[in-house]
Amino acid sequence: MTQDSRRSARYADVVSRLRRDPFVVQTVRSTAAATLSYVVALWLSSEPAPLTAPLTALLVVQVTLYSTLTTSLRRVNSVVVGVLIAIAFSAIVGLSWWSLALIILASLLVGRLVKVEEFVPEVAISAMLVLGVTQVAHTAWDRVLETLIGAVVGLLFNLVLAPPVWVDTAGESIEDLARRMRRLLLDVADEFAGAPPVERAAAHLHEARRLDNDVADVDGALRTAEDSLRLNPRVKEGLLHRIVLRTGLDTLEICAVVLRVLTRTLTDLAKARAGDELLPRPTALVLQETAHHTADAFVSFAVLVTVSGSEEAEAAEARLAGELRAARARRGAAADLLLALALREPDRWQLYGALLAEIDRILDELDPEHRGRRLMEELDRQARERRRPLTPRRDRSAPAKG
Repeated sequence: MTQDSRRSARYADVVSRLRRDPFVVQTVRSTAAATLSYVVALWLSSEPAPLTAPLTALLVVQVTLYSTLTTSLRRVNSVVVGVLIAIAFSAIVGLSWWSLALIILASLLVGRLVKVEEFVPEVAISAMLVLGVTQVAHTAWDRVLETLIGAVVGLLFNLVLAPPVWVDTAGESIEDLARRMRRLLLDVADEFAGAPPVERAAAHLHEARRLDNDVADVDGALRTAEDSLRLNPRVKEGLLHRIVLRTGLDTLEICAVVLRVLTRTLTDLAKARAGDELLPRPTALVLQETAHHTADAFVSFAVLVTVSGSEEAEAAEARLAGELRAARARRGAAADLLLALALREPDRWQLYGALLAEIDRILDELDPEHRGRRLMEELDRQARERRRPLTPRRDRSAPAKG
């Protein structure tokens, strides 16, 4: 390959990564929509500098069509409510320090009642800006017009130039999470055959705790992907895509919690051994083999829930099933050895049993049949939600995950 060819390949790779980056796409789309809305507002509004229109476009043009639509509706609603409050106050009391306090209080309360969510302050801002001018009615409706222009331009921008579908980005995030979990489990398995100091075992525990942040990051990417599938004309079976990805992440999140418990058990075992080998070598080797197959199953599971083609999915499921079979076979041998060890050292049987129970839980969570049942339960729940009549929902606290 020539130097020019390598340079072209690197350039194409950089461009491809930028086009898949939600931040870059959002920046370009927001800039274009805001500029276009300002040009349209100059034609339609009597204001010399109708900056409310591009401001609205910046706020409503989101990474996905669904979030753009919902944001634009809340934004327009907040401005209209603020304008109406300002008109009512100007007709009754005018502007003074106490009327300003009243209008802010009323705007924030009304904004909460009309459910504009993050745009509650916008209700008060619109009311104050309109109340502070002399020609209240004229300025009020100009502000509404500019807001409508920005919202409509932003919405049409996403309808004409449909935003990307971020499923691939979310899938890459899920696979990256699975690979980090694999590396951690392999590192933990390496300690079984040695005599790690407590500090090193505790370092694995801290690394497992950091997986919570990784799960949160992947959850954010997945939420963006879920929104990109809603109301997107280029996507068929969007509900199924969302549920497959969501249930896959839920499984990995549970496994991350169990992995953290496993590192806790390793740390406790290191403390109990006080510098001696954690396990006899035959037992350690069998547990290492079990952990290696289980670690590989993490990646195969992530590939299974993120691939789009049926042939790729079948291949990933076959690999996952093979790794789980191998892990369970070695797990049986490890169970016999750990039982004999617990009989010789009854004061540590809880730790040996915990090692086995935590590996069992991970294998059960990754099992394709377990995943299939969870997927069907979620599809049934979604179907029931769609058939349910619209009734007021009661607030309830979500149960904590395992």
